[in-house]
Amino acid sequence: MHALCGENGAGKSTLMKILYGMQKPDEGTITVDGAEATFASPADAIVRGIGMVHQHFMLADNLTVLENVVLGGEKLYGIGNKARKKIQEISDAYGLGVRADAVVEDLGVADRQRVEILKVLYRGATTLILDEPTAVLVPQEVDALFDNLRELKSEGLTVIFISHKLGEVLSVADEITVIRRGTTVGTADPKTTTSKQLAELMVGSELPSPETRESTVTDIPMLTLDDLRLTATDTDGVVREVLSGISFTIHQGEVLGIAGVEGNGQAELVEAIMGMRDPDGGVITLGTADISHAPTRKRREGGVGYIPEDRHRHGLLLEAPLWENRILGHVTERPNSKHGLIDAKAARVDTARIVREYDVRTPGIDVTAASLSGGNQQKLIVGREMSHKPKLLIAAHPTRGVDVGAQAQIWDQIREARREGLAVLLISADLDELIGLSDTLRVMYRGRLVADADPATITPEELGSAMTGAASGHLEHQDGTGGEDR
Repeated sequence: MHALCGENGAGKSTLMKILYGMQKPDEGTITVDGAEATFASPADAIVRGIGMVHQHFMLADNLTVLENVVLGGEKLYGIGNKARKKIQEISDAYGLGVRADAVVEDLGVADRQRVEILKVLYRGATTLILDEPTAVLVPQEVDALFDNLRELKSEGLTVIFISHKLGEVLSVADEITVIRRGTTVGTADPKTTTSKQLAELMVGSELPSPETRESTVTDIPMLTLDDLRLTATDTDGVVREVLSGISFTIHQGEVLGIAGVEGNGQAELVEAIMGMRDPDGGVITLGTADISHAPTRKRREGGVGYIPEDRHRHGLLLEAPLWENRILGHVTERPNSKHGLIDAKAARVDTARIVREYDVRTPGIDVTAASLSGGNQQKLIVGREMSHKPKLLIAAHPTRGVDVGAQAQIWDQIREARREGLAVLLISADLDELIGLSDTLRVMYRGRLVADADPATITPEELGSAMTGAASGHLEHQDGTGGEDR
């Protein structure tokens, strides 16, 4: 198991795309099993036993899991019962828990990742490339994934593991290669290297901490949810409740963190607050205004910022230039518009400012969003949302897929705005981030808020346990003395 580390834009994904046949190298050689190999396409790489699970998944939303897995590999086991049986065998063997008939668009991000891993194993890969595989998982799921990977390794498979989570890299890798700005800068032995040393090798600085020491919470409510309820119809036509009796208040200067395993209603909660779904009951109040059924634009203009969970599906137009992406979600607001018309000149000037202030690594503002690395795309979105001085920020996984340097920058931006009275709803799979940034913590399980915790005393392990439904009510540190320092 070989880990590849480096900051955003260092070239990790590009290097792996070359190994997977998606891009051609200008020079140099690739050797597989002692023989030199050239790949004209991913099909060539697959033939040589190389499979890749991308950071942004390559799945067709409108197809089932079975159809996605079989797509392009029909010659292996056909598209009928033989294929279904093989999928079930692989899913059971590695504990992936994948349902063959589920439609992909109904799956959460964690389940989509498992489908991608299954797809690669289905094709008989012996070298597995995983790009940021733990970005969406809670500690228990990470442990399960690592157990799966160790099992693959024990059966002779090679795993190449790209990650920004240095603690995980050190716990699971046999060897680590660090690249910076497209060049290998060193290798590290996980047995003798610390997170601090690895961070310094990656970005030349110490590992940042999300901890927030001073309280800035006021008694002025900014967002109030009262008995919010939402139903959805699943693929079998059955109506089920996805949000049940959700009530909370976020005050000015407060960060409310929501912890939960992917797929327990967090995405639907965000969409209801943003106006993307119309609730079946309950009241959403922004400041003093009832916005329960207000259109999304009105909520945006009322001061709601939004960092979406999936930046490719909900945050960016990938084939549009950066300056056009800067306008998204804020079409009617300055500097993007003037007298009801798009002000392209002002938008371009402000995009250049965001690129500069948020350290978005790009050749210019006219390149497409697709040409940026995932972390730089995230920095552009954070810069766009923070530029409108929001009263309320909905932040879903704000540092997913960004390096330690960019992480620190995004945390600083949130902390600074919080000091100035910003209210934040924070949803994250990074429990250290949740505990470190939040003033108040709530746990979501099966569409309900089942527990609350004090971020000053709770540990990631205790929070992770509550997220699986093992605890409810007010969570106390087990020995009664308080957890680790914030």
